[in-house]
Amino acid sequence: MFARPFQLAAAVKWLAVLIPMAVVIGCGSAFFLWSLDALTRVRFDHPWLLYLLPVAGLIVGWIYHKYGSHANAGNNLLIDEIHQPGLGVPKRMAPLVLFGTLATHLFGGSAGREGTALQMGGSIAAAFARWLKMDAASVRLLLMAGVAAGFGSVFGTPIAGAVFALEVLVIGRMQYDALIPCFIASLVANWTCAAWGIGHTHYHVAVIPPGPHPDLLLFGKAVLASVAFGLAGGLFAWSGHKLGALFNQHIKHPAFRPFVGGLLVIGLFFIVGTPDFLGLGVLGNRPDAITLPSMFTGPVPASTWAWKLIFTVVTLAAGFKGGEVTPLFFIGAALGNSLAWMLGAPVDLFAGMGLVAIFAAATNTPLASTLLGMELFGAGNGIYLATACFIAYRFSGHSGIYASQRLAVPKFRALERNE
Repeated sequence: MFARPFQLAAAVKWLAVLIPMAVVIGCGSAFFLWSLDALTRVRFDHPWLLYLLPVAGLIVGWIYHKYGSHANAGNNLLIDEIHQPGLGVPKRMAPLVLFGTLATHLFGGSAGREGTALQMGGSIAAAFARWLKMDAASVRLLLMAGVAAGFGSVFGTPIAGAVFALEVLVIGRMQYDALIPCFIASLVANWTCAAWGIGHTHYHVAVIPPGPHPDLLLFGKAVLASVAFGLAGGLFAWSGHKLGALFNQHIKHPAFRPFVGGLLVIGLFFIVGTPDFLGLGVLGNRPDAITLPSMFTGPVPASTWAWKLIFTVVTLAAGFKGGEVTPLFFIGAALGNSLAWMLGAPVDLFAGMGLVAIFAAATNTPLASTLLGMELFGAGNGIYLATACFIAYRFSGHSGIYASQRLAVPKFRALERNE
């Protein structure tokens, strides 16, 4: 049947809200990405800034303690508010997380950018909801659209952004009532970000010719590597929660946790003797630097993924701001690179598989991660990307990086019989 007039009127009203909101979020992502790139280059030109990381952490920690209130919960607050509106998403979340993330990267902390994009998107969406005096159901939908817009625009992957906003809330179950609003918001925000001239990192992964018969040997190697990606993603989430709990237990004042974390990062820098594990990991300050794009073309040391994991877990568990996703990309691509050389498999393919699979494992979002891989690398190797994401998700356990994520369907049915 055709849409009724009141349904068309409701759609027009939602578009009148979603499009301006997504434009604002896209502009915010553009400014954030531009600032992140500029400050990273400043750090390359002034490497001594690393030694101010503890002081920067102390300042960021004090500001969040003094003015952050429940905004300090970050992405988990957004997930909680989508599940059940309570305290609300404060307007201060966006400027606080933007400042905290830029400070983290300027002074060398190992963090990402997705957390900032999601929180900026959610905060802007909440502001629109308050301005329009929306009811609880509409606030929920608008928050999901804000999350989708933030993710889609910061990575240049609007389809993955829309599905991520639906999939990240509950493990094992998706609700599609917000699919179209999330897709519209993600698409418009991505277009807006691109209109500012902001580009995204490009990766080239050669397509494996399908041929008349599947390459069962290569597929078997992909399955084996995918198990390793899942275990690494689970290790990242578990170690982050455990170290964060230790910081909270032994350092009572929140402002001193990132101060100590900054000292630990400096200590790790002296141990490894390279700045390649600081910051985002996408840009390098010299031709032979280990960067995320370099993992698709040549070998990297086998310990690369483990060092990046340690640097990132220490940075974020101590209370520095940013996100986990781009460091997860780095860790997964590095692990995939090493496994490719070990197993005699295509390096670019396994780096790409690792990039998306460890994200699927740590966030419990295998569908969004598969779509992410297809948007980043093309759909030609979709069977390998999907295999990596699905198997990694299965082997990562239920402890993802988002503590507020709820469990609807256990990954192993045996868990239900034991409960």
